[in-house]
Amino acid sequence: MPANKNAVTRYYILDKLLANRYHNYSTEDLCRLVNEELEEREQHVSRRTIELDLHYLEHESPFVAEIEHYQIDDVSPRTLKTVKKSCHRYADPSFSIFTQKLTDDEKHLLGEAFTLLGQFDGLPNLEGLERLRESLKVKTDRQIVSFTKNPLEGKSLLGELFTAITQKQVVELHFHKFDTPDTDRVVVVYPYLLKEYNRRWYLIAAAEDTGKLLSFALDRLDKFVPLPARHYKEYDGDLNECFEDIIGVTLIEGNPLQTILFWVSDYSKDYVATKPLHESQRHHKGEKEKELRQQYPKLDGGAFFSIECIENYELIRELSSFGKELLVLSPTEIQQKVRDHLTAQLQAYQSL
Repeated sequence: MPANKNAVTRYYILDKLLANRYHNYSTEDLCRLVNEELEEREQHVSRRTIELDLHYLEHESPFVAEIEHYQIDDVSPRTLKTVKKSCHRYADPSFSIFTQKLTDDEKHLLGEAFTLLGQFDGLPNLEGLERLRESLKVKTDRQIVSFTKNPLEGKSLLGELFTAITQKQVVELHFHKFDTPDTDRVVVVYPYLLKEYNRRWYLIAAAEDTGKLLSFALDRLDKFVPLPARHYKEYDGDLNECFEDIIGVTLIEGNPLQTILFWVSDYSKDYVATKPLHESQRHHKGEKEKELRQQYPKLDGGAFFSIECIENYELIRELSSFGKELLVLSPTEIQQKVRDHLTAQLQAYQSL
């Protein structure tokens, strides 16, 4: 088989798929996934081409690829009966036909990456990570960058969810709420993102039945079960854009984007200026500040700021956390909710 550009592209795609231990790929699966990646190049290959590619990699190429051909029990989507499915994979999951030796610079950069990864509970438990570190003879005993940790009871959970996301696995989550710890709740989701906020890790996923984006605190996850037989659905769009207009991780559909104006006392204004509440934060100076001081003459000193955010629980909590040092000026709905939050807190203290 000629090693033309199209063939090399197919070998690259097949190389990744054959090394994957999280899915069982038949010839039809390999053909479909190769065509999905070739679609943007306006190319298409047949099942016969994939069969010839597998034969070439295993018997004729200089790579000496040892490929396992095995069978599993699978459920036919048409008849719903259990059938035998013939699958293919590398005998050694670490094998690659494109393996090359690392340069010293690459080893050094990987060593720095291992040092950073070591700060996150859970990620070092990914299979093969420690073996790779040892094979590179990378020393990670000197800590240069330090992160505040929030240890999980099941330290492997973060790493296992990381794997489920990278391998695009549908998962069944078992979780509980703090107010009902004995009630087991179950939902099937497409996992998309692991996000840290306020020293707590969250899984961002879409519900399989509704497609709604949900967030799950990892310390409330009891277990999760991978469902490799179910089809994984990608998120349509840039998931990070969903968090650009909020503080925290709570996504509430339908809430509008609002400009929130607030005043901060002299005691806290430098803190807020150097550690913004949100990326959209603006410090109002000059003519705008003069206008605001005329509008709010009772506010002595301090500084005026504004952010553009969608209202959620974390926003109200953040604005309330400064107490009397931060006063929300507008909109009135946000101002009232912060006032109610602080009033409830004061009443709780008064009841002691």
